[in-house]
Amino acid sequence: MSFLLSRVLLDPGQAPDLDSRRYGQLLRQARSANLLAALAERIRDEGLMEQIPDRVRRHLESVALVHTKQKHDLAYHLKLVQRALAPTGQKMILLKGAAYLQAGIAAGRGRLISDIDLIVPEADIGAAEQALNLQGWKSGKLDPYNERYYRQWMHEIPPLGHSKYGSTLDLHFTILPPTAAANIDARLLFEQIVEVQPGVYTLSRPDMVIHSATHLFHEGEFHNGLRDLWDLDRMLREFSAGDSGFWDHLLGRARALDLVGPLLYGLTYSQRIFDTPVPAGMIEEANSRARKLRKPLMDFLFRRAFRPDQPECRLPFTDSALYLLYLRSHYLRMPLYLLIPHLARKAWMSKFEESDNAGIAAAKPAG
Repeated sequence: MSFLLSRVLLDPGQAPDLDSRRYGQLLRQARSANLLAALAERIRDEGLMEQIPDRVRRHLESVALVHTKQKHDLAYHLKLVQRALAPTGQKMILLKGAAYLQAGIAAGRGRLISDIDLIVPEADIGAAEQALNLQGWKSGKLDPYNERYYRQWMHEIPPLGHSKYGSTLDLHFTILPPTAAANIDARLLFEQIVEVQPGVYTLSRPDMVIHSATHLFHEGEFHNGLRDLWDLDRMLREFSAGDSGFWDHLLGRARALDLVGPLLYGLTYSQRIFDTPVPAGMIEEANSRARKLRKPLMDFLFRRAFRPDQPECRLPFTDSALYLLYLRSHYLRMPLYLLIPHLARKAWMSKFEESDNAGIAAAKPAG
């Protein structure tokens, strides 16, 4: 399942030997997968940047500057968030890209982010939202249906945007919608949070891995799928290094959170695409859990999802696979008695209310 981008990410030493055509492919693949900054960091870390042709190096150095600016902006915005949450007594607990960057882990190297993900206990989400509103972070205008969708069925409130600073916050109270089949006790997540900088918290290392896999394999849009799988590879390699008990702890934690399925999917496809060193026993367990009829189907779908959206990478029936994964994500989020009316409503809104809902896109349409 390898392709040029995955090979060079794993072995940047291949980069200086590429010809002009292959460099073009590499840059396009990395950009479409949102991994260009990660590629730049990998090449720089290996001391190879000066061996890259000037015309290619300019692209890499440019996106590295974007990444540096994002890190500076993130640090500034997080101070504002801390200040906003201080009166509530709530800890600022980060998820996903912001967490990787602030924790200083390998997954943060070259990781670009589009918003800041936070999590607070469900009982405190109203107070947190109100405190952030007072400091200028407010949800965009949503029609009543989308507002109700977030408030009743989602694991987060509508995204909060700041008109002055341009940052967007996604405020969660758990990591999957309450309507999903998994029975997650979110209290377990808060019991093991880690302070990575003064006043800045993340989930524990095993929980970061499990959340990353859960988010990825419940996702319906895979434009960042390969990037998120790279996050998993980086975390698994780093967290397991020198820790002989990591894998058993990781699996036990996934069982406690009722999230073994997405974790095993993550381990399987991270190993297949990025050669992540996963113990054979865990891959065997993943294979044994997959039904004989379902496994070939999921392989067919995910082999197409975890590839850059470029002509030389696309496999036959990629569009069909992505559409089926989109439907699967909704099925995983909601029972059928909610899902069917929801999809019907979305289709109606898309066809007849497009002009009225033009502003919703900036605030993440429901579903």
